[in-house]
Amino acid sequence: MPKLLIRYQETGDLHFVTFSCYRRQPHLRRASAKDLFERSLEAMRLRYDFFLCGYVVMPEHVHLLISEPRKAVLAKALQALKVSVAVQQHERPFWQARYYDFNVYTARKRIEKLRYMHNNPVRRGLVARPEDWPWSSFRHYLNGESGTVEIESPWTAMRRDRAGPLPTSLRDVGHPHSVS
Repeated sequence: MPKLLIRYQETGDLHFVTFSCYRRQPHLRRASAKDLFERSLEAMRLRYDFFLCGYVVMPEHVHLLISEPRKAVLAKALQALKVSVAVQQHERPFWQARYYDFNVYTARKRIEKLRYMHNNPVRRGLVARPEDWPWSSFRHYLNGESGTVEIESPWTAMRRDRAGPLPTSLRDVGHPHSVS
């Protein structure tokens, strides 16, 4: 990795992020490790308040298409994610120290990155079709399937629209302490 790596953050762009297990070892080969990664990703999404537009968990690396977090810089949120996974695993060290970050600033590039990550398990010969790999956002895009990790997509927006407007006060949600 270059010593003077320049990252363009706080631009409002999405980020295509890749990070690898230490020395590209398949620390995420077991289904339980990939499931743990998904649970940790969702916990960090909620904690740091970012949108996840896509992801894939491979045996030795991960790809994310992620917004900039509202509650921290991207590097801090990614570090917290990596630590939350590593402390629950037995392999030491678990992750490579750095990550690759590519700013995605057009719809065309967003689609390109989603296709790349969703087809990664197929290109590697792990499955015949992207929908056969459970540890990615592909099935969400295919049919709106909700999984462990909330994906920001047209499906998600449609669900929010159906749910109606968000409540603006305690009275709107029928809270027992509201004043009638």
